Amino acid sequence: MTKLGFQLYGAREYQPFSGIFNKLAAAGYGEVEGYGVLYDDLDTAGLERLAADLDALGLSMSTGHFSIAMLENEPDRVLEIATRLNMDSVFCPYLQPEQRPDTTADWKAFGARLETIGTPFRDAGLIFGWHNHNFEFELLPDGTAPLRHILENGPSLAWEADLAWLIRAGADPYFWIELFKERITAVHVKDLAEEGENADEDGWADVGHGTVDWKGLMKVLKSMPVRHYVVEHDNPNDIDRTIERSIASFQTF
Repeated sequence: MTKLGFQLYGAREYQPFSGIFNKLAAAGYGEVEGYGVLYDDLDTAGLERLAADLDALGLSMSTGHFSIAMLENEPDRVLEIATRLNMDSVFCPYLQPEQRPDTTADWKAFGARLETIGTPFRDAGLIFGWHNHNFEFELLPDGTAPLRHILENGPSLAWEADLAWLIRAGADPYFWIELFKERITAVHVKDLAEEGENADEDGWADVGHGTVDWKGLMKVLKSMPVRHYVVEHDNPNDIDRTIERSIASFQTF
């Protein structure tokens, strides 16, 4: 089993991140996953401090999320960050609603666009891929889902599978895992609350305290080339509880 990571987006309301790093290390996590706000504005000295802070706690930032604009327009800057923080994987995590294609042809073109965007990162020895939300499973007029077109038209793309978002979209996680099992290199481990519960947390739950069949999913995922498991809760109302309960649950899967 790989080291368990934690997506820092879920801790955005509990900064400074230095305190979060301490909590994660104490709880037994081995990795953190970065996202734009954390490192976008760091100068070289700031990157050095961040790398040193993580190293001192035995943490690594092996994966990172970068906006499509940054990936496409500032690849050298992304590579600088990824190299200094010793990342092995870079993921494009999201498209704003106004950026999303609305036809099958345009989603195919988007997959091809990501394939091109990923060239400098693959050339540098990094894994490059897509991280899903729910909109990639909203069916197009021809009955197909955008994720299929993204990955089929970006043949070198890895998939960081956020299975809770997939389930929230009404899709079958076992079907999609099987369909792209060779492409999944990272998995977001998150949970959904019972319907109508945890409204103040946007309907999410701590891992193992919701409705997602993580024991069953892990039986399947353990046979696949997954390099990173990353705990995420998009809007926790108690970060200490989320950190501690999620890793405790994951260790039972």
